[in-house]
Amino acid sequence: MISNKMKSKRYVGLLYIAPWLLGFLIFQLYPFIASFCYSFTDYTLLNQPQFVGLKNYLTLFTTDKQFLSTMKITGFYALLSVPLKLAFALFIAILLNAKIKGIGIYRSLYYLPSILGGSVAVSVLWRVIFMKDGMINHFIGLLGLGPVNWLTDANLALITLSLLQVWQFGSAMVIFLAALKGIPAELYEAASIDGSGKWNQFLHITLPQISSVVFFNLIMQSIQALQNFTSAFVITGGGPMKRTYIIGMKLYDDAFRFYKVGYACAESWILFLVILALTLLVFKSSDAWVYYADEGGSKK
Repeated sequence: MISNKMKSKRYVGLLYIAPWLLGFLIFQLYPFIASFCYSFTDYTLLNQPQFVGLKNYLTLFTTDKQFLSTMKITGFYALLSVPLKLAFALFIAILLNAKIKGIGIYRSLYYLPSILGGSVAVSVLWRVIFMKDGMINHFIGLLGLGPVNWLTDANLALITLSLLQVWQFGSAMVIFLAALKGIPAELYEAASIDGSGKWNQFLHITLPQISSVVFFNLIMQSIQALQNFTSAFVITGGGPMKRTYIIGMKLYDDAFRFYKVGYACAESWILFLVILALTLLVFKSSDAWVYYADEGGSKK
């Protein structure tokens, strides 16, 4: 029999987690289910939802050419920014893994962009820095070169947005740093005794040891890149020539400018399925990598 004291403790525990449960149910689970239901309706916020079946989804892939264009742009944005971000984060994590005086201060400073990078204020600052008469072009001018149209050139605008994504490497760097600290120092000592160089140690010790963390960061950063909205909306507004018009902006325009809420919900679910498929693919790749590493280790 459970005593009254044990029951009261259980109720106290539920009371402590009640704010999180309410937030999850109201702001996450309910919108998740509601968006799925609305994706099968013609809903414009001004009328009652009218069930239309698969019409929204068929329209996305048959007549809405802009949807496929935005998905391609978003995919290219993710392919451009995520690998650079992970490579830069791992490089900085290796540097910050050194045992030097005051390393904690450097780690804090390098983590700051991750805290500030997603804000509207920093996006505005990024736009000012990369304007035609901004700071970047000022330094380029000191080298005797002409100004670059970072935000108005159709070939450079998406790259400029990707640089902001790369600049927010702090969260991935911290995770990499924790993984690096978990690698036994004896492995590096044994490799050094055998005459292995730093690059070989990185390829055959560091990468295999942190492979699971690499795949985790790959999933998280890919999801973040595919869901990006703030930087494109604030810095370029989707221009020039719709070359930075990513799926987050199209979702916003369809839902809150054209009031096609049901249609926007269908777009969001397609994006969700893309992210889900990408996540499953990365998990399968990680399993194959672990199997390959184990087989290679056993053969040796």
